[in-house]
This record gives sequence, structure tokens and C-alpha cells, in this order.
Amino acid sequence: MILQPVLNPLLLVLLCAPVAAAIVWALVKVRGPRWIWALRMLMLLAAFAMLLRPGIPGGSSQTLATDTDVVIAVDTTASIVAEDWAGGKPRLDGVRADVQKIVDEYPGARFALITFDATAQLRLPLTTDATALISSLDVLRPEVTAQSRGSSIGVANELLAKTLQSAAKAAPDRARMVFYLGDGEQTSQNEPESFGTAQKYVDAGAVLGYGTVDGGPMRITTGRGATGSEYIEYQGQEAHSVIDEENLGKIADQLGVEYEHRTADAEITLPEAPKTTTDYAESGEVGDVVELYWVFALIIVLLLGVELARATMLVTRMRGLAVPSSAPERGAQRRDEGRPSSRFARSGPGSRILSEERSDETKDPRRDEGGGR
Repeated sequence: MILQPVLNPLLLVLLCAPVAAAIVWALVKVRGPRWIWALRMLMLLAAFAMLLRPGIPGGSSQTLATDTDVVIAVDTTASIVAEDWAGGKPRLDGVRADVQKIVDEYPGARFALITFDATAQLRLPLTTDATALISSLDVLRPEVTAQSRGSSIGVANELLAKTLQSAAKAAPDRARMVFYLGDGEQTSQNEPESFGTAQKYVDAGAVLGYGTVDGGPMRITTGRGATGSEYIEYQGQEAHSVIDEENLGKIADQLGVEYEHRTADAEITLPEAPKTTTDYAESGEVGDVVELYWVFALIIVLLLGVELARATMLVTRMRGLAVPSSAPERGAQRRDEGRPSSRFARSGPGSRILSEERSDETKDPRRDEGGGR
């Protein structure tokens, strides 16, 4: 079984721990049926297991694990979007495709990404997260055309040497590979810097060249990193970028690696990883993975059904308790409706005779005798 958590497992524990503590407190302190709190604890555990995304691997096989540090240096000057790749596409498309092949060729390796135009930048430090490398290339854009003042193809020499030196100190047993991807076009007035300082740290790699002798036009790159519809012009004409394989060959000699001219219709030839840094490891993640999170989702649904049924019963019981309290009042009201009102009783003929009799009884006898006299 393998786990593919939606969040870091430690973060999942931190999220679920307070809820679990509250449920345990309720089990110990709260009066009443405790089975409902036990079901709620089961529901929490099912949710935790579901977020871990367990699964069953579709198969297993031996895969190559490369114990190597791979540093990739990519040219991001305006010429990298020259449209002479695969019949009119930007060279950057070829760069991205080849970097993907490099990642596939050396599984388990650590990758670092350096980009260079007017200056060199370490875009991605050494990491085993190949997805981060591909994502960095997907959002990669060339330098802004309006800010371009010429660049050197060797501007990344110091940063490359420092990156390799740091990797050698941190893990001296690991091999180091360098891949330089560019067109070799030197637009700076100075001589290109040498990569000879980095050679002693390089065990293998390649210099990959992009472009054609005829060259290709380059679209203007705006300040937002997007590519416009207009093309770069030079002295009133459309500017073209051409490959300089002589410069690329010199860089390959300085690094002690091979040079390869890349075209869209040719398969890339990558060097083998150093033998001392490769090993075969049993992998259980080959093929499709059968997801099992739905089992725990079904358990949660069933437990929520129990909660809903219990809530419905409680509401019904409360309504049943409220009905008897109002019944006597309604009965008394019905009995009162059957009786004549006091006002009606006094206003009838019988009440008039009764009142006359009462008035006769209350007459003073002496007054009658006095009247007779």
C-alpha cells in the first residue's frame, strides 16, 4: 500500500489533533450516551485516513535510481525565442522538451536550474522534486526586450562553479552532471568568460545547441513577461538570431563534455550516468494506482447518516413533549364554548324574574307597614 497525502502528514495531524482531544474530553466528562462520541471519533479517523489517500500499486519493477546532482544552465536571452525550431516555433519549446527528457533519463537525481541573460540567476537549488524543475521552465520567459543591452554566453560561469562546489562539499560521494542549453550567440562586446573553473567538479553532461544557420526572427518580450505580436528589428529590418556552434564547442571543451546540435526531428543523445552513482531499487509505484480513499469516504457518509437519524429522532421527541402541555388548555376551551356566557345568562327572561324576586325579598317590611298606615 502507498500513501499520496493531499497535505503534509504532519499538517494533517495538527489539524485533526484538537478535534480528537475534544472528542476524548466529551467521552470522559459529558453525561449521556457515549456511543455517539465514539462514532464521531471513528468519523474523524476515517477523514484522516481519506486525506492520506491510500492506494494499491498496480505493479512493481526495478527502476534505476541515479545518485547524481544535475545542474542545468539555460540561456534566457531574447534569442531563445527565435522562431527556427520545428518549422517556426520558439527555441524555448525545444529546450523545455529536452529538459523533460533529461529528467526522465536520470530518475532519482537532484536537479538545479540556472538561467542567464545579462546576469545569471539560480532559479532552483538542488532538489529531487523534478516537478518543480518542469514548472520553473513552464513559466520561464526571456529577458525584457527593452532592457536588453547585450549578453555574454559565459556569464553563468561563476554561479555554475559555486553551485557545483557547494554540491561537492555537501555530498562528495555523489557524481555531478552539467547540461548547458543555448545558441552560443555572443552579443556582448567582451570575450565570453571561461567555464574552466567548473570543469574539475563535472563528471559528465553535455552542451546542447539550438538554432539554425539561417536563424529565426524574435518576438518582442514585454515587461509582463509575455511575448508580443511584433518582432525585434535592427537597423530597420527584422532581426534574426543564428546559432554559433563554434562558441558552443568551446564551452563543451571547457566543461569537459560533448557538444550536440539539437533539432526537432532528431532524438537527443544523453550520456550515461556515472556507474558509481547508479543503483537499482524496487519500486512499488509502477503502473496505475488503485485509489482506496473512497472506502473511507463511504464510512463517513454512513456515520453522517447515523447522526442525521439521531437528530431527527430528537427533534420528533421534543415536538411530542410539547403537544401534551397545550392539550388541557384546548380541552378547557372546548368545555367553555359549550356553556352559555354569564352575560347571556343574566340577560335572559329567567334572570329577569329571578332579579325581581330577589328585589321583593330585600324590601323592608316596615316600609310596607308605614305605607299602609
